[in-house]
Amino acid sequence: MAITRLPSAGFSITIRIAVTADASSIGRLTTSVGEAGAIVTALDVVDSDPTNVIVDLTCDTADAGHADQVVEALTALDGVDVRKVSDRTFLLHLGGKIEVTSKVALRNRDELSRAYTPGVARVCMAIAENPADARRLTIKRNTVAVVSDGSAVLGLGNLGPAASLPVMEGKAALFKRFGGVDAWPVVLDTQDTDEIVQIVKAIAPAYGGINLEDIAAPRCFEIEARLREALDIPVFHDDQHGTAICVLAALTNALRVVGKELKDVRVVVSGAGAAGTAIMKLLLRQGVGDIIAYDREGALHRGLTGLNSAWQWLAENTNRENYSGDLPGAIRGADVFIGVSAPNLLTGDDIAQMAKDSIVFALANPDPEVDPREARKHAAVVATGRSDQPNQINNVLAFPGVFRGMLDAHAEEFTEEMAIAAARAIADVVGEDKINPTVIVPSVFDSRVAPAVAAAVRAAAHNPSPLLAADPGP
Repeated sequence: MAITRLPSAGFSITIRIAVTADASSIGRLTTSVGEAGAIVTALDVVDSDPTNVIVDLTCDTADAGHADQVVEALTALDGVDVRKVSDRTFLLHLGGKIEVTSKVALRNRDELSRAYTPGVARVCMAIAENPADARRLTIKRNTVAVVSDGSAVLGLGNLGPAASLPVMEGKAALFKRFGGVDAWPVVLDTQDTDEIVQIVKAIAPAYGGINLEDIAAPRCFEIEARLREALDIPVFHDDQHGTAICVLAALTNALRVVGKELKDVRVVVSGAGAAGTAIMKLLLRQGVGDIIAYDREGALHRGLTGLNSAWQWLAENTNRENYSGDLPGAIRGADVFIGVSAPNLLTGDDIAQMAKDSIVFALANPDPEVDPREARKHAAVVATGRSDQPNQINNVLAFPGVFRGMLDAHAEEFTEEMAIAAARAIADVVGEDKINPTVIVPSVFDSRVAPAVAAAVRAAAHNPSPLLAADPGP
């Protein structure tokens, strides 16, 4: 099934062009870019003389191949000399995206003596006598390790640790920008479960929390469970819990828009990996009407053989009518579709077969499970993971505030009560008087989000309450 990909800032290029200095030259450039399907975002004059103008033309394209097509279209114009093409995403990553800065000035011998030897020895002895003081006297108080083995990098697959580093750097930058949390990438050159657990246990004393990232299912479930058991600091797999929190928040407001209750709706989830499994378990905790889980083996149902333990549990605890058909059949009559899987699995005609006032969260990136433009013709509420579409469901709404709250509370573990509290906080930031079909979650740049989430998580840590509706199993 063909789909026209949408231009994105993630594939933004700047093209330096020399063009003849006539009245129509600039217009010809922008028209050519538009006809090639890209979006001009800036045009700056760099230099000029009586016969030529040199400009930097910046535009958003859909992918690398589309960028090449735009350049070819410009090159073909009369009087145009394309001199240089710069990929703005690669430029942003040159030299990495984060750095270490000192919190103390070290301007003279006195300051050096207190920050380092001999003064630091007394602080070391104090911590040796009372290890709990490490939270108060070291970076442990505000530092998180972002740990990955590179086995499930974004939607790109098993790229390994070095290729995962740009993502982990970005995660650390988001921690700082939105939560004031100091985070550092820890990429591991092993994909052995036992080795990962041992390494993280060994480095844990320096950190106040562990954020697991881009570790493939089902190994990620065991790694998280074993680390939670072994460590006295929170262990949080963002691909699972961050996604689940944001989806629950968005669904809370989407259901408010269409006037339905969670207990009355049937949900189809495409993708039963880390994110999909966590989403389904959190929805089950909240008393969802029914769920059908769909993955490579088809609809997970009782009687399906050869399943891993996570999928077996889902087969036994979802899909009340034991549906075993294809994905378009699964969403026929469903109230909610949540996709955390692969692009272009559904068409607008498939969405038309859902229940009245349906909700579609097509979260595969960069291309959703269904073209959001087609989905909006039939669904009441549509959300994606894309920043250039309404209702972006992005984990940055959750994890900075969640860790800010856990660090502030000196929490020793992450709990599902915290997850539910965080989801409610995100949903409530929008406000019931503000929600509508195109605004079901706040902007990732809304300064109210992280503090609200942090406050909710702190409250859940200090005052746990019986919020959970059902036992979600392992």
